Amino acid sequence: MNKLIAGLAIGIAVGVLIAPDKGSNTRKKLSEKGKDLKKQFDEFVDAMADKLDALRGEAEEMADNVSSQAYAQPYSV
Repeated sequence: MNKLIAGLAIGIAVGVLIAPDKGSNTRKKLSEKGKDLKKQFDEFVDAMADKLDALRGEAEEMADNVSSQAYAQPYSV
């Protein structure tokens, strides 16, 4: 996913630099695109963090269930 974002950023930068426009307009466009990409990346990171938290909670719940089942069963030798 990081390669996709990096490729997208490079493509946008090259496209904006090649397009005929004043330098100040080009810099403004690059800045805006950079802000957009940063926002998208931050949203992606937040979504992944939320998913990891959910997985952690599920793993803890599974561990608790296994642990309680192991203690509930009588030992036989």
